[in-house]
Amino acid sequence: MTVVGDTTFVPTQEPAAGEPVRRGRVSLYAAAFGLMLSAGVALAASSLGSLRSIGLLWVSALLSVAAIVVAVASVRVRRRP
Repeated sequence: MTVVGDTTFVPTQEPAAGEPVRRGRVSLYAAAFGLMLSAGVALAASSLGSLRSIGLLWVSALLSVAAIVVAVASVRVRRRP
């Protein structure tokens, strides 16, 4: 809270001194981790198939990009109080 004058309190969105900043959502972290695991599985499956088709490589690359986007979003989005 911010004191205006001597008696009026105005609530603010900023944390108080010493209070940790609540950032990130665990569900988004988990989704990014799942996407990264899926990308690894697609890459391993492509590797085991002796890279006969690059389709799984594209799937792996797209899943990796999606994991990066979700991971960045999980840090940028504030948690609900």
